[in-house]
Amino acid sequence: MDGPLPRWGLSSTIKAPLQEILGFAAWHLDRGAHRLYIYLDDPESDAFDILKAHPRIRVKRCNTVWWRNHGGKRPEKHQVRQTINATHAYARKAEVDWLIHMDVDEFLWPETTIAETLAKLPPDIMTVRVRPSEALAGTGKSYKAFIPTSPDRQGIIERLYPTFGLHLRGGFVSHTAGKVFVRTGLEGIKIRIHNAFRGQEMNPGETETDHIALLHCHARDWDDWLAHYRYRLQFGSYRSDLGALRPPEKGGMNLHDLFRWLEAEEGENGLRLFYDEVLSDAAGLPDRLRAEGLLRRHELDITGTIRKHFPEMP
Repeated sequence: MDGPLPRWGLSSTIKAPLQEILGFAAWHLDRGAHRLYIYLDDPESDAFDILKAHPRIRVKRCNTVWWRNHGGKRPEKHQVRQTINATHAYARKAEVDWLIHMDVDEFLWPETTIAETLAKLPPDIMTVRVRPSEALAGTGKSYKAFIPTSPDRQGIIERLYPTFGLHLRGGFVSHTAGKVFVRTGLEGIKIRIHNAFRGQEMNPGETETDHIALLHCHARDWDDWLAHYRYRLQFGSYRSDLGALRPPEKGGMNLHDLFRWLEAEEGENGLRLFYDEVLSDAAGLPDRLRAEGLLRRHELDITGTIRKHFPEMP
C-alpha cells in the first residue's frame, strides 16, 4: 500500500481497578492505537482524570446524565451497555480508519504491527475478525491457541481435556468468537460484542486474520478465577441462557449447568478439578497443548508500558 498506514483505534466499556485500566490503555497505545474511546462504567472511577489528560484517549463517565442522553436509563445488563457505547464510538466523527471493540482483559498481539496488517487488506474488506488465545492461569505467559474448524477439532479438544472436553466450545472457557475490526465510515453500523451489523447483514465484507491474536486473560490464578466466578455464573460468560455444545439428550451441558452440577456433587473441590484440567498452567495442560501444537508463549510487560505512557503514575 502506498501512502500513510491506516489509523486504528478501539472502544471499551470498563469497570476495573485503576492499574488494570491503565495497563489495558498503555498496552494498546504502545501497539500503535491512534485513539482509545474508553467508557467508564463506574462514573466515579479514579482513572478519569489520568485518561483524559492523554492526547490519544477520549474518555466518558457513564453516569446518570450519560444514560439519560443515550436511551433514558442505564441498561441493567452490562452487555447492552457495552454495545450502546461501542456503537456510539463508531458513530463519532471518524478519527481512525478502523475501530475494534474490546474488553479490559483482552490484549492485541500482532506479528508485525496492526497498522501494517490492516494496510494489506483490499478495499472491499469491511470487517476483520481476530481470534482469541486464552491465557492459562498461573505465570501469565502461557496461552492456548484458537483451534480452527476441522474434522478432528472435537477430538483434539477431548484429548486436551479428557474429563470436561465434551462441554467446552473450542476448548475455551471464555469466547472463541474473538472480536472484529470495522472499517469506519459505513452507514447504519451497529456494534455488538463479537460482531457488527448493517441492518440484517452481519459483518459485511468480512475476512479473518491470523496475523493478530487477541490475548484473553480470563483468569490470573485460582483465587482470581474464583473471585469472578459468581458474577460470571449469573451475568457473564457462564450464565444460564448460553447454549450448550450439544443437546441435553446427548449429554450436553452449558458451563452454567456444568458448574452447578460440580458444586452440588463436589463443592469447591469440583470447581478446582475443572480449573486444574482446563485453566491451570501447573497441572499438565501446557504439555498437552504443546503436543497438539497449540501452546503459545507471550510475555506482556504491562508495568513497563504503564510507566512509558503514564509517567506521572508512581
